[in-house]
Amino acid sequence: MKRVVVTGIGMINSLGLEKESSFKAIVDGQCGIKSISLFDTELYSVKIAGEITDFDPTTVMNPKDVKKADRFIQLGIAAAQEAMRDANFDSFDAERFGISSASGVGGLPTIEKNSIIAKERGPRRISPFFIPSALINMLGGMVSIEHGVKGPNLSSVTACAAGTHAIGEAVKTMVLGGADKMLVVGAESTICGAGVGGFAAMKALSTRNDDPLKASRPFDKDRDGFVMGEGAGSLVLEIYEDAVKRGATIYGEIVGFGESGDAHHITTPTLDGPLRAMKAALKMAGDVKVDYINAHGTSTPANDKNETAAIKEAFTGNIPPVSSIKGQIGHCLGAAGAIEAVVSLMVMRDGILPPTINQENSDEDCDLDYIPNISRKAEVNCVMSNSFGFGGTNGSVIFKRV
Repeated sequence: MKRVVVTGIGMINSLGLEKESSFKAIVDGQCGIKSISLFDTELYSVKIAGEITDFDPTTVMNPKDVKKADRFIQLGIAAAQEAMRDANFDSFDAERFGISSASGVGGLPTIEKNSIIAKERGPRRISPFFIPSALINMLGGMVSIEHGVKGPNLSSVTACAAGTHAIGEAVKTMVLGGADKMLVVGAESTICGAGVGGFAAMKALSTRNDDPLKASRPFDKDRDGFVMGEGAGSLVLEIYEDAVKRGATIYGEIVGFGESGDAHHITTPTLDGPLRAMKAALKMAGDVKVDYINAHGTSTPANDKNETAAIKEAFTGNIPPVSSIKGQIGHCLGAAGAIEAVVSLMVMRDGILPPTINQENSDEDCDLDYIPNISRKAEVNCVMSNSFGFGGTNGSVIFKRV
C-alpha cells in the first residue's frame, strides 16, 4: 500500500491565528473561552464560547470576496494558506493535487441572517451570495480556486467526526491512485444565535457563564456540557516517496484510520462504535505502540465516560496518556478532528503532551492518566486522535514518526 505522509500543517483557533502560537498556548494550559461577542446573548442561557476575537478576514482574502464566504470558509482559507506555505512547494501537478474539506454545520450564521432578511424584508433582499457562501463544500471549492488544485474535490459532513473523516477520505483517494497530494481542511464557525440556541436547547452545552475559563472540563466529575468553539485545521498529504524526493519536512505518516457507526441513537454514544473505530485504526497500523491519545473528550457526561471505557478495552491494560484540548479552545465541531490532528503532529514533533485543563475533581468512571492541568515532556513516536459525532459516526486516525 502507498505510504501517505503529512508535509504541511496550519490551524487557527481561539488561542491563536496560526499554528505555533496556538499550540504553545494549548500546551501552556491557557484558555480561549470567553463571553460571546459575535451576537447579543441577553436572552440565551449560554453566553460563552471559544470565540476568535482578533481575526480579520481581509488578511487572508481580497476584501471584495469576504462577503462571498461565510466565516467558516474564511477560517478554513487561513488554515489552508498556512499549511500550503509550510509544505513549501516549488511546483506541483495541479490535476494530481486534490482537496478533502470538512465541516459539521457549515454556513449557519449566513443561513440565519438570510432567513431573517427573507422574513422581515422579503425575498428580493436575500444576498445573491447566500447559497454559495453557506454551502459546506464551498470551503473546498474556494480553497481549490485559490491554490489552483484540480484533483478530486471532496467534502465530509459527519458532525464532529468530519475533520477526522476528511483525513481518511484523502488517504483513500491517494492509496487508490486518485491523487498524489491532498490538502485536508476542516473548518467551523457556528457561534450565532441559532447555533448556540440549538445546542443549548438539547442541554448539550455548559452553562458555567460566570466562570468561562473553567467551563470546559473534560473527564472532570463536575463537567456539565461542552463549550462551542470555532476554528480550522489543515494538513498537506503527500505520497512518501514524492515528499522524500523533494526534501520536504515530514511531520508524520498516517499509518492507520478507522471508521464506524453506532446504529444506536442520534446523540447518545455507545461504547461499541468508538471502540470499533479505534480497533480498526490499530489493526491497520499494525505493530505500533501508541504513545499518546488526543481524545474526543468533549466535557459532556456521556462522551467522557463512554470514551474512557472504549479506550480501556481497545488498549487492554497498556493505556497511553490521554488528554483533551477542548478545555483550552472549546469544541470546534466539524473542525475539531483537523485541528486536533495538527496538534497531535506537533506533539510528536516537540515531544510534549498537552494537558487536560480544569481536572480538579476525579470521576470514578474517568480514571485514566489525562495529563491533568500541566503539560508533560515525553518521547512521542506514535499518536492517535479520536473524533465522534452525532448520529453515531466515529473516526480514529494514527500518525507515526517517520
